[in-house]
Amino acid sequence: MAPPTTVDDYLAALPEDRRGPVRRLRDTIRAAAPDATETIAYRMPAFRSHGGQFLVSFAAFKTHYSLFPASGAVVEALGDELAPYLAGKGTIRFPADEPLPLSTVSKVVKIRLAENAANDRG
Repeated sequence: MAPPTTVDDYLAALPEDRRGPVRRLRDTIRAAAPDATETIAYRMPAFRSHGGQFLVSFAAFKTHYSLFPASGAVVEALGDELAPYLAGKGTIRFPADEPLPLSTVSKVVKIRLAENAANDRG
C-alpha cells in the first residue's frame, strides 16, 4: 500500500473503529493551533507552525494512539498529568480502550506552540 500523502488519506486507510478517535485528536490539535499547517511526516499526520517548525504528529496503532511532541519541555510542564502516558523521550501513548484525554492533548499543543514561537524569535 502506498504511504498516505494527506491526513484524509491516512484516516481513510484506518480501520473504522480507529477513525473517530484519530479525528478527535486532529480536531483537538487544530483547535489548539488554528494557524498550524497540516502535513504528513514519517507516514503520520503532523502539524507544523512558525515557518514550518515541527509541532506534533499523531498516529493510530494496534493498542494505542500516539502523540509525538518531541519535547522535553512538554514532559516537564505537564509532569504527573502526562506521566501515565509517557512511552519514551518524545512519545505519548494513549490506550485505545480508554477515552482520549483531549484536554491534555490541547495543553501539549499549546506548550509546543510556545516553544516554536520562542525558537522563531531566535
